[in-house]
Amino acid sequence: MNKKRSNTLFITEIAVFTALAYLLDLLSGFLMARFWPQGGSISIAMVPIFLMCYRWGIKGGLLTGFLLGLLQFILGFAQIYTIVQGIIDYFIAFTVVGLAGVFVGQIQKALAEGNKGKWMIFTIIGALFGSFLRYLCHVVSGIVFFGEYAPKGQPVTTYSVIYNGTYMLPSFVISAIIIILVIGAMPKKSFLQEH
Repeated sequence: MNKKRSNTLFITEIAVFTALAYLLDLLSGFLMARFWPQGGSISIAMVPIFLMCYRWGIKGGLLTGFLLGLLQFILGFAQIYTIVQGIIDYFIAFTVVGLAGVFVGQIQKALAEGNKGKWMIFTIIGALFGSFLRYLCHVVSGIVFFGEYAPKGQPVTTYSVIYNGTYMLPSFVISAIIIILVIGAMPKKSFLQEH
């Protein structure tokens, strides 16, 4: 594929997958807002970010995650209490999900070799890595900005770890399952890119 066509495809996929991630997050926010009053929901919004990671590498993942955070921020869907909290919970948290792209080489090599077990393992490890980085951002934000909501006598750190874990762990598990199903169903040649 020539460079100009590759760049056009990259930009187009970034736009489409960012919009898809936003819509998925918006839907989960509407469905689950009452369960997590200080923000958070079980969401599959990371799926499009992971797909961009595994298709285009870190640059695709970081850009998709950043743009998702930007859309949430400017379209008023985000729960922003201070500018710093908004930056941590949206820009940084969703951008770092894109670091799952560090596993793109292993995933694409295993796909090219037809090694199903190997690409599935690296896909899950990448999803865990990106989810964990996002989780850390939310935990830090919870400690610094939402400590007042901790039950009396419970350490703020414990509260933030548990509160954010209640939606991030299911989000990781569901996202990892969906990614494996999507990649497994895609024609491998169309998924592989030159980096």
